[in-house]
Amino acid sequence: MKFAKYVFVLAGLYGLVTLVPAYFLEAAIAASNPPAITHPEFFYGFVGVALAWQIMFFVIAFDPRRYRPAMPVAFLEKLAFGAAAVALFAVHRIQPQVLGLGLTDLLLGVLFLIAYAATRKPSASGKDRTA
Repeated sequence: MKFAKYVFVLAGLYGLVTLVPAYFLEAAIAASNPPAITHPEFFYGFVGVALAWQIMFFVIAFDPRRYRPAMPVAFLEKLAFGAAAVALFAVHRIQPQVLGLGLTDLLLGVLFLIAYAATRKPSASGKDRTA
């Protein structure tokens, strides 16, 4: 149980630290990674949705057993960006720094799956259920 709490708190904190500054960095991102952001609604929409997920990670951390059904969905949230980063890096469309962020998301996703397995309820016989 503690493992799941720590993993989801860590993920939430990491997400807040990396995402909140993005609200103030549109111009800097455009300058350092041309071309400029041509559809700011997608940029700010991504940041907003991603921030909402960070809050969900804190909710899961508060009571991992209760919110266990959300853990596989949280894994998909991490997989979506992580897999995209790997694929885009493979075709030379993103910088190595972005790949690093994607790989961090993939690592967190794996930790989410481990937390999911670790929060399984024991069966009436005291042994873990396999289903």
